Amino acid sequence: MLTTLLPSAASAPPSSIGTPTLWTVTILGIVALFAIDFVITRRPHDPSMREAVGWSAFYIAIPLAFGAWLWSQYGSQQGLEYYTGYLVEKSLSVDNLFVFIILLSAFAVPRELRQRVLLIGVAGALVLRGIFIALGAQMIASFSWTFLLFGAILLVTAIKVGRDALSHADHSIDVSNLRSVKLIRRFHPVTDDYDGTHLAVRREGRRMLTPLAVVAVAILGTDIVFAIDSVPAVYGITGDPYLVFATNAFALLGLRALYFVLENALSSLVHLGHGLALILAFIGVKLVLHWAHTVWSAVPEIPTLASLGVIVGILAVVTATSLVAKRRADASEASADESTDASPDAPADESVTS
Repeated sequence: MLTTLLPSAASAPPSSIGTPTLWTVTILGIVALFAIDFVITRRPHDPSMREAVGWSAFYIAIPLAFGAWLWSQYGSQQGLEYYTGYLVEKSLSVDNLFVFIILLSAFAVPRELRQRVLLIGVAGALVLRGIFIALGAQMIASFSWTFLLFGAILLVTAIKVGRDALSHADHSIDVSNLRSVKLIRRFHPVTDDYDGTHLAVRREGRRMLTPLAVVAVAILGTDIVFAIDSVPAVYGITGDPYLVFATNAFALLGLRALYFVLENALSSLVHLGHGLALILAFIGVKLVLHWAHTVWSAVPEIPTLASLGVIVGILAVVTATSLVAKRRADASEASADESTDASPDAPADESVTS
């Protein structure tokens, strides 16, 4: 199915390494990994931290090893573009987990069913991004101003992400007001309770959707927004549609397990939004400069190695500042609790002394 959405070797740019064989092997490998994930989540259970960490390490080791193979087979430039694109996509996928956590909490999804919901969301995200990648490749091949358009999208997105990060707004979601939920409930009855991993059940002589189907559709709706941001971002790193697809696929594959690893840690990354805004803005500027370079050759371009250094530097800084801010907040909260506990005792001690 995905092969019809992705560019073939004939339609891909000359610089693309995506031969029909490489496309086929990559897609079959990704489908196989998804099949394994569906088998794992067939029986609902709340994964332990050890299990989640183990699968997360597995899904990080695969793309790292694949990047090493690309580097050895196609050269340092393709390898560098792949690793840089993967780092960008992984960073954006971690930010997406914030929204997934909010949605799963808003729908009161039982913990043992969250793996299946996340897997459905990841599968939908991959299909949607495959469509966007194919459209993006066609646009780049046909219109020189596509890089300018992608750059503008990323700059606008960076402003929005930056404003949200600075406002410290509550990102809670009113489930009843979601368009996808309203649309489903208007045309199809929905049960009040979950029924294992079933998306639909037959009750009272009619077929009804379960809340699991509704939350899956809600997550798929957010996947569209994520695709609009992530695909232009990685096209800012590499113009090769194969590398764009590979980085997206590998970044998404481990999202199910990573959710349970980072579920509590995400609250500590208070400055992640600031960092992602800077990264998106940087890549947006890089795309605009690339478009300008095609029009005026004197305009400089930002090399991939420099891009990797900037992205790694931003992520390192916001992670460090987030941990410091979290530590200070915890210390301040502990100090406030101590002062609250101590204040009622003061009058009692004075009365005893008197």
